Amino acid sequence: MYNNLAMSSLTFAKGKTEQPEEITNLDYKSGEQQFSKLLATEDLDNKLNILAQDISEFEGLLSAAIYAAYQNGSGDDQAHCFLQRILYRINRLNLFWYDDLRRYNNERSLYLYKVREHIEAAWQQWELEQIDVAALKKVDVGQALLARADDDLDPALSSESRYIREQMTETGYRHLLAIGSFDGLVEGSRLSRILGGAANEIQCTLVRVLLEEYGNGRFSRKHSTFFAKMLAEFGMNTEPEGYFDLVPWQVLACANHNFLLTECKRYFLRYCGGLTYFEVAGPAAYRNYLAAAQRLGLSDAAMGYWELHIREDERHGRWMLDDVALPLAQMYPEDAWELVLGYDQEKLMGDRAATAVVRSIHKAEQLV
Repeated sequence: MYNNLAMSSLTFAKGKTEQPEEITNLDYKSGEQQFSKLLATEDLDNKLNILAQDISEFEGLLSAAIYAAYQNGSGDDQAHCFLQRILYRINRLNLFWYDDLRRYNNERSLYLYKVREHIEAAWQQWELEQIDVAALKKVDVGQALLARADDDLDPALSSESRYIREQMTETGYRHLLAIGSFDGLVEGSRLSRILGGAANEIQCTLVRVLLEEYGNGRFSRKHSTFFAKMLAEFGMNTEPEGYFDLVPWQVLACANHNFLLTECKRYFLRYCGGLTYFEVAGPAAYRNYLAAAQRLGLSDAAMGYWELHIREDERHGRWMLDDVALPLAQMYPEDAWELVLGYDQEKLMGDRAATAVVRSIHKAEQLV
């Protein structure tokens, strides 16, 4: 295996990618098809030489997309989407989907690992450039977290929130459910990746959060079951990833970011900071969706997930702040600023995703 790896084009260029030739959207589609072929190749790492042409074409497109998304200032949406879709298809191998076992043949492939690292290095640098990290290192972490949580618990309505509450049609609501199913049908799965290890009060609180997300082990009470009921009420696809092609790259980026933070224990504080924001801010978003459903006169089954989340996430937000984030800040005083970084990144990426979702809803409504 290792000789094949060494001889392949596996070693990507370090640093910034030089400006490539212009890439079209059709090329990105072809590139994803090429990657699908690689992903499905049995014993991929021992067949890199045989697939050298496909690999060379894919890697060329990958580098071009990285340049277009992160390094030329234009923020090409098609490039962003291509990269996040590739990254997600690698990351999802960390979870079990009760599907064909052969889909996991390459879950520990060194080649896929290198592809993931190549994308993440450029993407994460770009994401960090959106935040003043130096300033965060100087904040009073406890005070910063408390102030942020107080602001995000009941924020002023954004233009996107007002649209959802006051104008979104039933077509838009269905579209919202379709995109939301990407996360809603596998909810809490990534949290499970950080629960192992030494036991303490912090770990136990995180376990409690996961257990409530999973209905305390009862499938009928699992949060994803409530989401599936909303989809079923409209006769929609209830299979996980059933609407994957509708998911904006900004939403995929949130999922991929959480995969990264939960797979790398060095980012534990960042993940806990991000989860604190997610649980604190969640009820405000769910109240918007619930208000829209009530305005549209939908059934209880078509909105039950939101009501459940409003109740439980209000409690989870308090747990995350009081019993996870603040104790971690005391436990790791030199690195505690990473909690605030994680909180701020989750908010920034979540707001970006929310804007993209509403934009997608607008387009869906215009097609009717």
